[in-house]
Amino acid sequence: MTFGVESLSEEMGRKLRAAGLTIACAESCTGGLLTSVLTDVPGSSAYVMGSVVSYSNEVKNRILHVSAETLSVCGAVSEETARAMAEGIRNLMQTDLGVGITGIAGPDGGSAEKPVGLVYIAVANQAKVTVHKNNFYGTRSENKYAAVNHALVMIQDIIRSTYE
Repeated sequence: MTFGVESLSEEMGRKLRAAGLTIACAESCTGGLLTSVLTDVPGSSAYVMGSVVSYSNEVKNRILHVSAETLSVCGAVSEETARAMAEGIRNLMQTDLGVGITGIAGPDGGSAEKPVGLVYIAVANQAKVTVHKNNFYGTRSENKYAAVNHALVMIQDIIRSTYE
């Protein structure tokens, strides 16, 4: 995941540190990969406060406070759930930014309505929550890395538009 001299995660770290921002992640289909990539950067303990791998609906509900109604009506893989995960982790960890990722990495678990590769990514700050719906078309591993890269770009965009 290197882009030129500085990887995207290194750039995020530099920008988060420069702006004095903290971040926390709630990850489902990526299984903690975003947090791992963020914490690969030396000094990341200054801005990464923690994460929750919320594979089960029970954890989404009990720890992140995604409502049972949202999970029942919209499903675990939905814009509403990603939004609630981002807000829930931000509140839980008391951070400036919260990231929620939920989707179907594959190769199984998809349907006509929600195919393999469907991933919702949300980034929350105190002012708003931005959610992107993505359709990735790779293997399980490729879908997870694509989701992480997209999340890093979203974080970069929000830092650039809100804090710089």
